[in-house]
Order: sequence, then structure tokens, then C-alpha cells
Amino acid sequence: MALTLTSILALPAVSFAAVSPEEAAKLGNELTCVGAERAGNAEGTITEYTGKYLGKVPGWNIKPHSGDHPVDPYADEKPRLVITAANYKEHADKLSEGQQAMFAKYPDTFRMLVYPTHRDYRYPDFVCERAKENATTAKLVSDGQGIEGIGHNPFPIPKNAMEVLWNHQFPYRDYTEESTRDIAIVSANGTKSFGRTYGKCLALSNNPKVTPHSSDGISAMCRTETIEPSRDRGNTSMNHEPYDYKASSRIAWTYNAGTRRVRLAPGYGYDQALSGTSGQLTIDEDRLFNGGPDRYNWELKGKKEMYIPANGYRTEVADLKYDDLLTTNHANPDHLRYELRRVWVLEATLKDNSRHLYGKRRLYLDEDTWHSVMSDNYDTRGNLWKFAFINTIYHPDMSAWRSASSYYHDLNTGDYVAYNLTNERRLSSIINKGDLRESDFTPDRLRAQGR
Repeated sequence: MALTLTSILALPAVSFAAVSPEEAAKLGNELTCVGAERAGNAEGTITEYTGKYLGKVPGWNIKPHSGDHPVDPYADEKPRLVITAANYKEHADKLSEGQQAMFAKYPDTFRMLVYPTHRDYRYPDFVCERAKENATTAKLVSDGQGIEGIGHNPFPIPKNAMEVLWNHQFPYRDYTEESTRDIAIVSANGTKSFGRTYGKCLALSNNPKVTPHSSDGISAMCRTETIEPSRDRGNTSMNHEPYDYKASSRIAWTYNAGTRRVRLAPGYGYDQALSGTSGQLTIDEDRLFNGGPDRYNWELKGKKEMYIPANGYRTEVADLKYDDLLTTNHANPDHLRYELRRVWVLEATLKDNSRHLYGKRRLYLDEDTWHSVMSDNYDTRGNLWKFAFINTIYHPDMSAWRSASSYYHDLNTGDYVAYNLTNERRLSSIINKGDLRESDFTPDRLRAQGR
């Protein structure tokens, strides 16, 4: 069911509790516990939410917190629809402008395999309880640049653009993560160059044992060391993420392996280059958008049915080699899975007095997870520049969805970046092992690591 939202949703953020107790009572009933519509659509092409699996994925017998590579539970399914350059205009109402541009630019090779929709995984009970409490108590603060409430799923029944944005910023996801990930830059002629980073993150906002709250100040801490390219080896960045970007800006430090010095990194984020991508991605493109929202005006365009990447296990399996996945122009369509789902559409327009490479950004958020799964990015002249998407998977170690590999297509040059790849690494990401501490993310620890 498509929803039309009035212009009030584009108004500046205000600081009031999201909904009444009566409306919050819909959570866990006609709505899932984080606010998605439980019912399917009238045509039956979007199924009813079942939530029948908690902490397990059929066929994936994972050793807990080991970094085991995912297994595709839907490997034997056949697509119910194949969208190509010949028929994509028939489905244009369910495709983003970026997807349509891919069909137009690569008519001989780009296609979308659409599979049956599965809505069978659920969050732990404590996540649902926290979301329901947030529904009546969480608030936007600092003109929408921060939140007040429990650390994740702050607005399960959102009323404006900024509440939807903060749901994207703070879905329930991994509490601790350690990973070595590959980053491939695939040029228009098919030539590949690789980067590699090693990172650790402690997301205090997702603590499964102690209820996190915005009053704690810091929502997450991450440290990322560059391994490849060799010229940047050992360079490391570390950042602390606030719940309120106006009251306490993002704080970051860098360690330079050449000088062996740790420095504060002023203005970290926004359109600065992301480590390991040779300047192809900006820091705030990780997860399609992250960090302070202050450079843009945000507008909620509504909710609609779209074909989006979902249950994307087939790109994450260990026996898939990069040479097979990373074909010229775009990732191999045979390994990508799309489903018809309902998404929230959120648009950001650069403020007149602000600077950024992207003049407009359009994000598409899966209603079941609050993860942004696609984005269309425009230059400052209003021309479509990049199309990006993320494969999300439900991970047993966290009983929640996480961002897996992602793909960023430059529609001008024909190059694309494949980000967060682990297929050819010995381990995939190590999730929720719980062995990281706040003391691991201090400037002194960063300095000691670099010696």
C-alpha cells in the first residue's frame, strides 16, 4: 500500500514525544515491533510479516561470534520476475531513478532478478520493548540534529523526515564488530584495483545487556586502519559518534604511519574521502548516509513499494570469487537478489550556505529494518551522479539485520566501487563477540597501536 504524506512531514524537526500510548499499542500488533506494516499487499507480492525465526537462518549452522561466512538460505529459489532494459519501463513506478539509469546506461548487461519476498526474521524481545518505550518518550533535540531516548529504534512510528532519518542512523544492529574488508574499484574497462581496511567498532547504542540512553553522550566508537593500498598502510582513523551532533560534534583522530603522530581531525566526515577507496567515496556515504545531518534540508517523500536488494546472502558466501562477482560496469546480476518491499523515501537537499559534493540525496529505507538500502545522489547542478545500494542480511550473532557488501556506481565515468567485501578473506565480520571496551578507542591506544 502506497502512502501519500502531507507537506507537514518536511517541516523542521520539533522536540515532542512521537506518539500517544494508544498509537504505540499498534506496535507488535498491526505493526511489527519496530513499526513496519505487518500485512502484505493486496496483490500478495509482498507477504505478511511472520517473524518466525529468531537468531537463526535456515541452513546456516554458524559457530557463534566466529566470523563464519554466511550461507544463502534461498540458494535454490528461482526468480519470479526478471527486469531488463526491454521491460524496465513497465516497472518504473517501483524503480528508483538510479536503477532506471543503470538500465539505460548498460542495456545489454544490467538486469534485476526479483525473488519472492521473505519477512521471516525478528528482533529479540528487548529490542521490541525498547522501541515501544521510545515510541512515547523519544524526542528530537537541537533542531533535529540529535535525539533524546533509548539508543536505537528511536521513532518506530515516525511523524516527520528527521525521525525517519534517525531511525536509519540508529537501527538495532551489531554491538561489537571486527572485520578485515576488501574494497574494489572497478573501472569502466573492467580493470580492478583493491583497497583493504581492518576495523573495530563498539556501538554503545546497541548494548544488548545494558539499556543504552542518549544521555550517555557517545553512541559509537570506531577505529579503521588502512592495509591497502600500500602507500597508505598503517594510517588509521578513529572516531566517536554522538547522539547529538549540535551539542557535541563528531570527534575524530588520525594516526599517520609515516610521522607516527596522532592528530585531531577537524571537520571529520561529510565529503572527506573514505579510507581505502582512493577518493571514490565520501566518509558520509558509508551505509549510504552517516554523521551530522546539518548540511541538508530533509524531506519525507512518503512510503511506496519498490524492488530493492533484500536477503542478499548470495553475494556474501565464501565460495564466490571476486572475479565472478565484480564484472565490468556493475556486479554480476546472477548473484544479486531483489525483492518487492515497502520503503520510506527520504530526500536531502543541500542548504544554500553549505558545501558538499552532493547537492541532493535520495535514500530508500526498508520498512522492516530501518536500514537505507539504496540511494540516488545528484551533483550540485541537479544531475543524477551516483546510484548506490547495500545488501542486507539477518545475522544470527546479533538477531538483527546488518549491512553487508555495497556498490556505488558513478554514472558519469562508468566506474563503480564494491565496498565491504569479505568473500576472499579467511573470516567474515566477527559480530557481537563483546570483547571491545571504551578504553580501546582512546588517542593513547591509537598511538600505542601504531608503534
